[in-house]
Amino acid sequence: MRRGLVFVRQAVAEWRPQADAMAVDAIVLAGAELLANAADHAGGPTALELSFDPGTSLLRIAVTDTSPARPRLRAVRPEEPHGRGMRIIDHLATAWGCHANGAGKTVWADLPLP
Repeated sequence: MRRGLVFVRQAVAEWRPQADAMAVDAIVLAGAELLANAADHAGGPTALELSFDPGTSLLRIAVTDTSPARPRLRAVRPEEPHGRGMRIIDHLATAWGCHANGAGKTVWADLPLP
């Protein structure tokens, strides 16, 4: 997972060297959540893809894993230490979704990179 986060941070630095630190942190957090969800619920990620559209200033993070189970927003009690990953994604991303990818799935999130 650490290599994935380094990759995300480096790609953002190349695409937008003067990017706002809070936007970069939000993107890295979203990447961490997507990678952690794949590790915790789907046997680990098999791919991490990033794409950037300068016209819309949106960065897409896509994580593929081998589980067909789709992510969902869960109701979580305040005292529970886990279960907020997709809620964090839902809050940070302008859009997110999931599509089948072979026997598994790809979960993606679009985040602003002004």
